[in-house]
Amino acid sequence: MSNILNRRRFLQASTTMLTLPLAAPMLAQSVEGSTEVEAEISTVVRQNISSFRALDWQPYFDNLKNGAILADTKSRALHFWSEDETIYRLYPTSVPLTGDLTRLGRTRVTRKVEGPSWAPTPSMRKRNPEWPSFVGPGPDNPLGTHALYLSWQYYRIHGTHDTRKIGRRSSNGCIGLFNEHIAELYSLTKTGAQVLLI
Repeated sequence: MSNILNRRRFLQASTTMLTLPLAAPMLAQSVEGSTEVEAEISTVVRQNISSFRALDWQPYFDNLKNGAILADTKSRALHFWSEDETIYRLYPTSVPLTGDLTRLGRTRVTRKVEGPSWAPTPSMRKRNPEWPSFVGPGPDNPLGTHALYLSWQYYRIHGTHDTRKIGRRSSNGCIGLFNEHIAELYSLTKTGAQVLLI
C-alpha cells in the first residue's frame, strides 16, 4: 500500500517539479524540506527519466498559436505549452487500453466543460451493455471534474475520480488526468488549442 501512495505522491509532485523554468525552487516548496520525499522523488525520476521527461515543442508543432498539447501514449504523459511560451506543464496520464481504441494524430480543443456529463459511445455499449446510458456530473462520472472536448467525436482529455488509472492503460480511448491536474490544464487551455496524440 505504501508503494501506491508513494507513486501517487511522486506523480502529483512531478507536475510541480517539471514546471519550467523555476523547477528547483518550486520542488523545494512542494516537498516542504522533507528529505525523505526528496529522496523518493529523485529515485523515481531516475527510474523514469527516459519516458517521463520535459520536451521542447518544436519537433511536434510549427507554432504555438492558441497553445499546444502533446499527449504521448507511450510515456503516458501530457505536455502543455502556452502560446507565449511562458508556461509549460507536464502531467502523468492514463491512456487507452489497446491500440485499436487509440486515435493518433492532430486535432484541437473545440469545447471546455466544467462538471461534464458522460454517456457511453455506441461501441462501449456493445462491449459493456450493463453500463448506464448516462451519468451526470459528480463523483460517479468517468470524466471527472473537467473535460476538454476534441474535434474527434467521442475523444476527450478529462479528469478521473479513479486515481488508480493514472499511469496505466485504462481508458476506452480518452486521455485521463488527476482531477487537480485537469483543473489546472482546463484553466490554461484555450478553445482552439492544438492537440497532438502520438
